[in-house]
Order: sequence, then C-alpha cells, then structure tokens
Amino acid sequence: MKSNLLFLGALSSLLLLTACGNKNEEVDASGTFESTEIIVSSETTGKILEWHILDGQEVKTGDCLGIVDTIQLHLKKLQLEASLEAIDSRRPDMDSQLAALEQQLETANKEKRRFENLLKANAANQKQLDDINAQIRLLEKQLNAQKTLLENTDKGLNDESKALMSQIEQLKDQLRKSYISSPINGTVLVTYVEAGELAVQGKPLFKVANLKSMYLKAYISTSQLTTVKLGQSVDVVAEFGEKEIRTYKGTISWISSKAEFTPKTVQTRDERANLVYPVNVLVENDGYLKIGMYGGIRFGKE
Repeated sequence: MKSNLLFLGALSSLLLLTACGNKNEEVDASGTFESTEIIVSSETTGKILEWHILDGQEVKTGDCLGIVDTIQLHLKKLQLEASLEAIDSRRPDMDSQLAALEQQLETANKEKRRFENLLKANAANQKQLDDINAQIRLLEKQLNAQKTLLENTDKGLNDESKALMSQIEQLKDQLRKSYISSPINGTVLVTYVEAGELAVQGKPLFKVANLKSMYLKAYISTSQLTTVKLGQSVDVVAEFGEKEIRTYKGTISWISSKAEFTPKTVQTRDERANLVYPVNVLVENDGYLKIGMYGGIRFGKE
C-alpha cells in the first residue's frame, strides 16, 4: 500500500512538472514586453546647476527635476522690463497737453456768442465777428493737429511696448524651459548627465517610461488574423525563469495593417507561416514585468 502511495506521488509530481514545462507551448503567439520610452532632451543651453534625477526614480509630470543656468536670461529680462518702464514714462498725457488749446477754444466760442448778441443789438460790427470766427477755426486746426501728433506718438510707443513685451514673453518661455521636468508619470530608465555638466539644446538628459502600463508586442500568423480584433480581451502569460509563469489580463490595442517576416526570436502557433502581423496587448504591470521579458498571449474562445 505504501509503495502505491509513493508511486502516485511521484507520478503527480512528474505530471505537474510536465505541465509547467509545456505552458509556453499553449500560447497562441509570443513576443516581448515593451513600454513607450521617451528621451527628454535639453531645450536650452547652459550649465546644469541642479540635478535631482537617479536611475530607477519614479517621477511625476511637471515636477522640477533639474535647473539649467538662468542668470543671463534673468538679467536680459530685467533689462527689457526697465526699457518698458522707460517707454511708459515717455507716454504723453493727452488730457493735460490738450487742455490749454481746449480752454482757448472754449473762450473763443464764448466770445463768438457774445459778439453775435452784440451784432444783433448793433453794438458790434461784422468784422469783429469774422475775426473771432477765424480765431476759432485756427484753434480747431491746432487742436486737431496736436491730437494727431499725440495719438501718433502714443501709437509708436505702444508698438515699441508690444515688441518689448513679446521679447519678455520669449525670455519667460526660455526660463520655463530651463527647468527640467518629465513629460509623463513614469520611471527613469537611464540618465545621461550630472550636475555641473553643460546642457546643450537638443542634448539627451534622461530616458523615462511608463512601466505601470506596458504592452506585449507579439506576432500572429495570417490564419490567426481573422480571430483577433481591437479591444479584444486576452490572457497574457509572462515567463519568470524556467518554471514560474504569471498570467495577466490584457487588451489588444493595436494590430498592424502590414505583414512582416517572422522574427527569428518569435515562434507562432503556425510555425510554417512566413509572414506574421505584429500586435500590441496592453497590460497593467504589477511590478514584476520588465522591458524585454518574454511572454505570450492566449486568445481563448469567442
């Protein structure tokens, strides 16, 4: 009886090991896990004054991770702001500069009305009224000319102010670009610089990727293409060593519209197929999945 129990136990262990060894053969397609990687480059040139980035560090969008020297940009901004204040100080006060002519014109109009009344009472002659009318016309021309001059001066100063304000906004944009940040929430894969080095516009600073949402890039044969569609839920199998396997839920997010030759490192269920179609399967990472790890997908039954 005891020998029978030992035999059954050994048989069970053998079957379990065989099942573990054959799990990879059960997948419908296989490939490697990947993630969208972004290389963040410098948007300005200058010495890196601060650097708070380490390989493997979790970063968030918008967090300041480093600063490129901004002293020259700041000084230029102060210079332009001072020029802007100087322009404002040269701006004419139209009300005060026109007040004298407007007062003279108002006085002349009063004189005109007085002479009109005197003329009706035969206490004044027509020449006196004509003289006052000529004076009014002269004052009106002087007033209009002065208004035009002041308006043109003000317009010219406004144009200068707009040009300076545009330059100030450009400097503000350059100052914002001097603060290094990540465009996404993710993990820093590798850094290329350190504090004290010279950052050059376009020079890579670090590489970041979202490792919480990864995708398996697998390859399917032409015969499998009709059974796969976008948004389809599939089982994703990840290999951890020779025996350990984890299964995840995934969603097909992309299917190539063009066939490719079968990659040497990829085997599909139909090994005789010469052409395959790449597909991406989105998977939520629990922390165990790594870029470059091998995995497979099972389509299941529709």
